[in-house]
Amino acid sequence: MTRLRTGDIADIAENLEEYDAELVLKTGCTLLGVACAAAEVDESLVRRISKDVLVGIIPITLGKGIIGGFSRAVERIVKHIGFSAFVTESSDVAGLVETFDKKTDVIMLSDDERFVAIHVRSQRVVDNADATGKGFVSGLNLMTRSLTNRNVLVIGCGPVGQSATMALTGLGAFPGVFDVVPRRGYDLAETIQRSQPVKIRVENDLDSALATYRYIIDASPARDIINRSHVRGDTYISAPGMPTGLNAGALKKLSGRYLHDPLQIGVATMIVEAAGESGN
Repeated sequence: MTRLRTGDIADIAENLEEYDAELVLKTGCTLLGVACAAAEVDESLVRRISKDVLVGIIPITLGKGIIGGFSRAVERIVKHIGFSAFVTESSDVAGLVETFDKKTDVIMLSDDERFVAIHVRSQRVVDNADATGKGFVSGLNLMTRSLTNRNVLVIGCGPVGQSATMALTGLGAFPGVFDVVPRRGYDLAETIQRSQPVKIRVENDLDSALATYRYIIDASPARDIINRSHVRGDTYISAPGMPTGLNAGALKKLSGRYLHDPLQIGVATMIVEAAGESGN
């Protein structure tokens, strides 16, 4: 999991309404709608059950410790899309005990390696990397009105890129994948093609790929890999990678055809997937 910095999430809580309005303009959906589409959960069901689902967020001090404002930002996102949520007063094991004392339905916690949501009753675990990949594919699908039968480039074959590639095949898109370590791309393609009758194209030259693809998922942590010359009038980019790989020229040229955030879509998709168990 990419480790966020305090500055990456400092203004999330104050800007959720504005962020939602931007999502509606770009995708036609709110943050909840994007997450429900990604999780394949009916939005009316989520709205019906959300107030009765209590989410506990546990600060974890293991490893490099707690990112300033992280737990509160997660809490605000979860509340923004309609759920009841709280941050435990204690961290680590004491925080876990607190969530059980309060009869929490879903527990969210993160360390240096994993960020997960756990539905207590069903024991289902939803990983942030998987949810983020699905969520940003959902956003791109909504923004373009459909990715079916379209070539889509996934940059970065880590956990988020892997999830995004799988989600694209589920939509009937034709994914191409690129990673700075070519073997990762071939391994991902082979893994998916062993279980699905799909063709995953492995790209070995990023500049050439960016000149070809009009629909892009940037799941890489690399900076400044997409510049103005790579952006055309019909280019759409959904970028879960932190930091963004687009330089200032590319961002300006893309205008409203660009999705990027450090936490919102991933967290919303996590909780919708996990809490969906409460409606079953």
